[in-house]
Amino acid sequence: MSDVIKLLPDSVANQIAAGEVIQRPASVIKELVENAVDAGATDIKIFIKDAGRTLIQVVDNGKGMSETDARMAFERHATSKIREAEDLFSLHTMGFRGEALPSICAISQVELKTRTDASSIGTRLVINATRVDTQEPCVCDRGVNIMVKNLFFNVPARRKFLKSDSVETSNVMREFERLALVNNNIRMSIDTGQRVLDLRAGTFKQRIGDIWKNNLDLHLVPINVDTSLIKINGFISRPEYARRRNPLQYLIVNGRNMRHPYFHKAIINCYESLIAPDTQPCYFLKFEVDPSSIDINIHPTKSEIKFEYEQEIWPILQASVKAALGKFGAVPSIDFNSDVLPVDPLPQGESPERPTLDIPENYNPFAMDSGNVFDGGKVFGKSSGRKNPVPRNWDTLYAEFMNGTRGYSSSDASSRNADSNQYAFEDNSGLPRFIDETADTGLDSFSEKVFPEAQDIESMLPEMGSDSGVGAFCVQHSLRYIITSSREGLIIIDQHRAHVKILYERYLGKVSQGEQVSQGVMFPEILTLDPEHQAALEAVGDEISRLGFALEYEDDDRWRIVSVPAMLKNADARDVVLRMLESVTEDGVNYGKEGDSATKILERMALVMARSSAIERGRKLSTDEMEHLVGELFSLPAPAYTPNGNPVYVLLDDRRLESMFR
Repeated sequence: MSDVIKLLPDSVANQIAAGEVIQRPASVIKELVENAVDAGATDIKIFIKDAGRTLIQVVDNGKGMSETDARMAFERHATSKIREAEDLFSLHTMGFRGEALPSICAISQVELKTRTDASSIGTRLVINATRVDTQEPCVCDRGVNIMVKNLFFNVPARRKFLKSDSVETSNVMREFERLALVNNNIRMSIDTGQRVLDLRAGTFKQRIGDIWKNNLDLHLVPINVDTSLIKINGFISRPEYARRRNPLQYLIVNGRNMRHPYFHKAIINCYESLIAPDTQPCYFLKFEVDPSSIDINIHPTKSEIKFEYEQEIWPILQASVKAALGKFGAVPSIDFNSDVLPVDPLPQGESPERPTLDIPENYNPFAMDSGNVFDGGKVFGKSSGRKNPVPRNWDTLYAEFMNGTRGYSSSDASSRNADSNQYAFEDNSGLPRFIDETADTGLDSFSEKVFPEAQDIESMLPEMGSDSGVGAFCVQHSLRYIITSSREGLIIIDQHRAHVKILYERYLGKVSQGEQVSQGVMFPEILTLDPEHQAALEAVGDEISRLGFALEYEDDDRWRIVSVPAMLKNADARDVVLRMLESVTEDGVNYGKEGDSATKILERMALVMARSSAIERGRKLSTDEMEHLVGELFSLPAPAYTPNGNPVYVLLDDRRLESMFR
């Protein structure tokens, strides 16, 4: 029997390691910038082409590498950070495992130019998929200039899973923001080919303002706590600046970005009852702890960190956030030192006068006597000088409102009392009421006419056919579900998903037929975009225009929303645009390649618009609204599922119902 276990070649081992360390172009930038930071660079420049597919170039002015170090840096597990296992628990630098550069060169073509301050001639190294093609002297500046070309060129299975350029560029910008936030003392710039972002070296607060602008630094509350276990400093946002979309939340430990749900929850709990349930605060917090009390070697990208004393850090973090919110007036407070009422005190021995009301002596609001007269639709006391009576029904009130009249005269009221179609009757209170047999509706009719926006669904949806077999009788359950019957059985419909499906098909139909109409807004909303959203807008601006939005550039990444789709109702246009841009940058969305990318982007944006405009769960619907909603839903070609695959309704056939009652 022959041996079956073989030692993997270095090239294969490096590609396997690359699968863990290098997931996308943003991962390459993270590793190269962290190496530049460890080299003591004070100025780091990043250039990318085709969202990083074709070229990623990082230039720094650090201490550089010698000829031998330049060659050794690309060997697996070669590092200058550790010498023995104990060094893993005393790290103050970023990279340390020696896997980044070997993994990068295993899936790309790399060209490196580097020179130390002590040398007059640098070294140029060219590596093609772990194979060294060239190593020769060259003239270059001090530091490192590394170019990564044709990422995943030899791993086509990995390359085809990269997202569209807009998505990958947004990921690059998001990673750049994290790196720039941590290293605020370093000048950093990035050129994506479409825009350039250059950040000066400055304080932590200045770096926050330079990245996100929009006067964010004016809404921040500082935190500065120093204990024997942990030192916390940074900023949290005021409750009124909590974001519904895209909250900025960053935790930094010993100069390294991290994700930590446990500490995140500690911060969020401090804002309980201060912000709306669907919003989250922004925070930018730096932790400084003893390196021996944390383990950063639990994730290939070192984005997760294990704390030895996280249970003890929780109350310190909560107390710090709550103290900051209270100290800087970010929570409501009561001033017990001020006077409750600004009035002069009364002289000693005097009491304030009791207020008097001018009420007739025999007035009784519940009795029909001579002291309290109810006459033909008007109520007034003996001394009342009121001339215009209150109309007797809502239809009359609505007609007067539309005609601009104030009411009926006494003679009009008397003549209408003689109308044979109106009758007075007494309810349990003993007061007469008037009804009109000729009137179609009462309160419901008035609300539909005066408040037509409450009846948008009825105006948009067609009547149900009597022979449809669905929606003949509808009942709402828990303000979320519509229960109706059909020939096949009992149908339970999610009212929100049903309306999302209807609006989604309507938006796409209008766009495909070129019938989408834009409506100008009287007061344009100002939209300030983060760098990643700015990159997404540049990539999908045409699709947003086709949907009916018109945005005008103002200055400094600020845009004005001057037109919105006429069909977009009861939705915040600014929030809708931000959600559409976020849908483009989501990691889980793949819009395909070239030909069909625009169509898939439109579909995704139409879904965002539909969700923003659809009726919410928890809204009470009238019988007519439910019948119209059901009728429109089942007139669609595929009503069973929402565009992202969630079920819209559940059918309980007779067999299943009978089985429940056995």
